[in-house]
Amino acid sequence: MGNSSSMLTQYDIEEVQEYCQNLFSQQEIVSLYQRFCQLDRNAKGFISADEFLSVPEFAMNPLSQRLLKMVDGLNFKDFVAFLSAFSAKASVQQKVKLIFKFYDSDGNGKVSFNDMLEVLRDLSGSFISNVQREQVLTQLLKEAGYSKDSYLTLDDFNKIFGISELKMEVEVPVD
Repeated sequence: MGNSSSMLTQYDIEEVQEYCQNLFSQQEIVSLYQRFCQLDRNAKGFISADEFLSVPEFAMNPLSQRLLKMVDGLNFKDFVAFLSAFSAKASVQQKVKLIFKFYDSDGNGKVSFNDMLEVLRDLSGSFISNVQREQVLTQLLKEAGYSKDSYLTLDDFNKIFGISELKMEVEVPVD
């Protein structure tokens, strides 16, 4: 897949659609490809951390450094696969899996108290103290039936989040 939308063939579009479980229409894939090419300023075929940080909304996000671990170096297919969790057509399980990966920054398949505390620290900044964060998180885990020493798995995340209606959706502008 080249660097201009004219180089995206029908075969490429269908291949990406299949790779992403048909969560995006062909028009949306073309739009995403155009955006990908804008971000891939050096036409390397992947988007670097610096290129992601060139998006002001991304750079200003308090969780940007954690997000960068997930998106740095994505090629177009993986870029669309990452975004597919934000599709209105994505299942709750697909959305929960992305949330889990976000918390499981070391990729060991378990989310510890410290993993959750890091995210809470990134989100709250200096607005609350470390002691307050630990108290809030300990109480939240207790209410969910877990302790500070618990390691949460993807199954645990599915139990916790699976009962809610997650609204993680973005609209892909189509020309």
